[in-house]
Amino acid sequence: MSEQTEQTQSGVVIVGAGMAGVQTAVALREQGWRGPITLLGAEPHQPYDRPPLSKAVLLGKAEDSAFDVDFEGLGVVLRLGVEVTGLRAAERELDTEAGPVPYDVLVLATGAEPLTLPGAEGVPGVHLLRTLDDAARLRPVLARTPSTVVVGAGWIGAEFATAAREVGCAVTVVEAADRVLAGALPAEVAAPMAHWYEEAGAALLTGAKVASVQSGRVLLADGRELPAGAVVVGIGARPATRWLADSGVELGPEGAVTADEYLRTTLPGVYAVGDCASFPSARYGARLLVHHWDNALQGPRVVAANIVAGSAMQVYDPVPYFWSEQFGRFVQYAGHHAGADELVWRGNPADAGWSVCWLRDGALAAVLAVGRPRDLAQGRKLIEAGTPVDPAKIADSALPLKSALV
Repeated sequence: MSEQTEQTQSGVVIVGAGMAGVQTAVALREQGWRGPITLLGAEPHQPYDRPPLSKAVLLGKAEDSAFDVDFEGLGVVLRLGVEVTGLRAAERELDTEAGPVPYDVLVLATGAEPLTLPGAEGVPGVHLLRTLDDAARLRPVLARTPSTVVVGAGWIGAEFATAAREVGCAVTVVEAADRVLAGALPAEVAAPMAHWYEEAGAALLTGAKVASVQSGRVLLADGRELPAGAVVVGIGARPATRWLADSGVELGPEGAVTADEYLRTTLPGVYAVGDCASFPSARYGARLLVHHWDNALQGPRVVAANIVAGSAMQVYDPVPYFWSEQFGRFVQYAGHHAGADELVWRGNPADAGWSVCWLRDGALAAVLAVGRPRDLAQGRKLIEAGTPVDPAKIADSALPLKSALV
């Protein structure tokens, strides 16, 4: 029996009004859910998309990035500025500062929260870039083109450094690891990307640990002092699930909700989707935690289908995908390269466009494409197919990637 026929009073309550939460509400209506839908958002703003924050919104090219969704027309009750503080599963109620909210079916879509730099909280001039308010605070700061220190040479750090250089800020990027993207890519693949910083006029300091942040300067562990009219911290994120402690929802070691292959949690009638949840992938034989936009777009369709259909449950096992625009380059990645046993280059990383492919047991497991969107599109289909490929043909960048099928 489906959730639709069992529950129609309190209906579906979705916690989190980001991409995953909004798309869950939209998908529920598209797939025939007729019961009530309530969308709870902690921020006071109309639900908005996050990727433009580090680009168009930050640079003043757009005022916001609100979703073009007619919530009233969809019959979705939108409650903004409502922070959820707890979950009482036995009563099927959420605790909020505005009072309890009952649910029949609950979807957790709270996303992730940025990691803070120890000792930097409350220091004037230190910024995170996660919310619309963060971007609004940073935009006038960048307009004054101060000397800016970016802590973290990951995807977000690179994107922010790109934006800061575009408006003329002097930028120094500080990374505690010995290379850029240390947590995301192998050293040999990330190495060419380190040169992009210098080309863009940004200083890159790797193996540089921050000792302290003071107003107007950053002190490194080796004694160096960096002037900093602004400090932007981009050292990663963790699932925004602290409020679920002692709720009965199982959390993994990284704080993510441990959803099953249908995106159900350990509590009946409770689902989890997007950045706050991990899921088991039969395709890769691992539990994946994917903090990227496409996951927040694709997962809600499965959650909605499983809420509406009930017994005919859909499995969620996507090919993860993300992109990043940095230093004039469009970088795309599809798949999951952990466990791969062969790495094949396509093209010269000194050129404007090149790709890297990872193979596992003779099949394509992941592809990274820099300025080669066709490689990404064709590679993604090869990964989905899971069929054997010819490494020699993959290595020939003049051949279409799809021609590598054995």
